[in-house]
Amino acid sequence: MLVVDGSAAVRQRVVQLLATHPKFQLDAAVEDPYQAAERMRQQVPDVILLAANTPRMSGLAFLRRVMSQHPVPVVMRYDSIAQRDSLAAQAGTLGARGWVVLEPGAVARLVGDDDSRLLGQLQRAAAVRGSFQPLRSTAGKAVPKLAADVVLPPPGNAPPLTREKLVVVGSSTGGTDALRVLLAAMPADMCGIVIVQHMPHDFTALLAEQLNAICPMEVREARHGDAARPGRVLVAPAGRHLLVRRRGDAYQVEVVDGPPVTRHLPSVDVLFRSAASAAGPNCVGVILTGMGDDGARCMVELRAAGAVTIAQDEASCVVFGMPKEAIRRNAVQWVLPLERIGPKVVQLIRSIRSPVPESRPTVPQS
Repeated sequence: MLVVDGSAAVRQRVVQLLATHPKFQLDAAVEDPYQAAERMRQQVPDVILLAANTPRMSGLAFLRRVMSQHPVPVVMRYDSIAQRDSLAAQAGTLGARGWVVLEPGAVARLVGDDDSRLLGQLQRAAAVRGSFQPLRSTAGKAVPKLAADVVLPPPGNAPPLTREKLVVVGSSTGGTDALRVLLAAMPADMCGIVIVQHMPHDFTALLAEQLNAICPMEVREARHGDAARPGRVLVAPAGRHLLVRRRGDAYQVEVVDGPPVTRHLPSVDVLFRSAASAAGPNCVGVILTGMGDDGARCMVELRAAGAVTIAQDEASCVVFGMPKEAIRRNAVQWVLPLERIGPKVVQLIRSIRSPVPESRPTVPQS
């Protein structure tokens, strides 16, 4: 364990707590990220407890560096519920595996439940530390990068037009802030929106709560069988894939188990492929800021099925990886700055024609 916290009281309490636990060995308890970086040059820890507020560099800035250089499980410590609500979703997209609210002024009053909560978060983070090296097996060989085929087959013929429309969105690093901008532009009666945002466990429900507070639509973490209906936004839960299925003229989501696709669970590719099969020309697909190429391959299928496709432009992205790869594959029809994507999605959805009802022949009157 490496503890990085500007509060001497918190550092002292955590040191005392870890000393009583047989599964943890403290490497160091330091005040700021610069001291932590120096310590990590000597030995990379298995788990880090990191305060959001740290001297000389913010905890989030240090988290970003850790994940880019020495990716290990990190549990964030917040001073208050308000700070957690403000920062936890962003920390999740950067790779944090858990969080705990621990006020420095109240640390001396910690009792059993608080100790158990903190230790529980640290133990859960320690249990997944092996997943932070997904590109290498124990033999040093590259782990196969699985495609969406392991979850569902490629789309067949494009589905017919329906009166119900759908928007599907994929995002990763920087996506929490991008989703706030996108969803704030949606009217309350907008068609159903389904989102895959790469995040670890415990963060997607919190993200949905935060988005629900600023979006005119209802936003919630998706549950198996939920209707993707007008006025509702569904966010994929961490650790499971999210698919869209056609049910008559409407759409329903399925939350399913499966292996990581493009090394992500949930995967944007899986969502986009399912939308190509279920919605096709009734759909608008959006790929936002993010590292890697998840979503690019199946956005090609989405466009081929008749959907309109949009990518966030480089200037407004935190990381241009996912949109760039989709553009490179000729999967994108519109490349727009973030603030223009929401209004464009609304315009495009409203322009998708609905099927003309079949006319019945007139029966001659006798």
